[in-house]
Amino acid sequence: MNHQTHHPFFSKLGAQVSSLLLAAMFLTLFSCGGEKEATKEAAPDAPVYTLVFLDKTQSVHVDKRYVNDKYRQALTDIIEQNMKNKGDKLEVYFIHENTSKARALSLTVRSEKDNLEGANATDREGIETAFQLALQKEKSIYLRQLLAKLNQQNTGASNLSTDIWASLPVIAKAGESGSEVKVYYFSDMVESVKGADRRDFHINPPKSDAEAETDAKEDTKKLQRYAIGSPQVTIVSPFEPTASSKENNPHVTHYWQTLFQELGGVSVEEL
Repeated sequence: MNHQTHHPFFSKLGAQVSSLLLAAMFLTLFSCGGEKEATKEAAPDAPVYTLVFLDKTQSVHVDKRYVNDKYRQALTDIIEQNMKNKGDKLEVYFIHENTSKARALSLTVRSEKDNLEGANATDREGIETAFQLALQKEKSIYLRQLLAKLNQQNTGASNLSTDIWASLPVIAKAGESGSEVKVYYFSDMVESVKGADRRDFHINPPKSDAEAETDAKEDTKKLQRYAIGSPQVTIVSPFEPTASSKENNPHVTHYWQTLFQELGGVSVEEL
């Protein structure tokens, strides 16, 4: 039997080795955690690319109090929620006879947060506050510009047609940027374009959900060349809650829900 192992020297040495191993283990854990933290901070979210389509045709009256209040609030929320980091972008297009060529506004967040690496808690707070102040200033300017576009009247002949299909190539192009794309239609969504292969919901609206689905699936064949990706789509309708189904045709909404579902598996939210 080897009695050396019970010698106090070896017991002490064993305890020291254990302590060192334990310390090394904690150090590794903390340094890993620190690396993760630093990586997380260094990788910001993908920029948000917001597309706002404002209906500028004669069927949407933004001068009505209910519509104006609802639209102003929705635009305020969009600026607040989607314009948060440097590179976040917002573009406004007017929906009318020539939608895809009707870009009215292009805004990009320029405020940048200073590097937080190595900053202590007080400095971090100062950097964050300075960034938020700069961002809020930028957002209030953007909101003013946005509301001016909302209230801009279109008295030209282009207000006789509502070409919502023409928004699809615009969405597809935004999707190519690699950003997270959010799309908002401020519209009654009544597509109204003359032509044998077009829809005019003023003259011939879908009379049932089944008809709306059939029409949408048929139209998908013509429109699937636009790879729209999977944007988040929201329709901000101009109808009051008391509007009749004759005025606010639910089958028209169903047509668009089906079309976006067929084109990119996109679900449509209505406000």
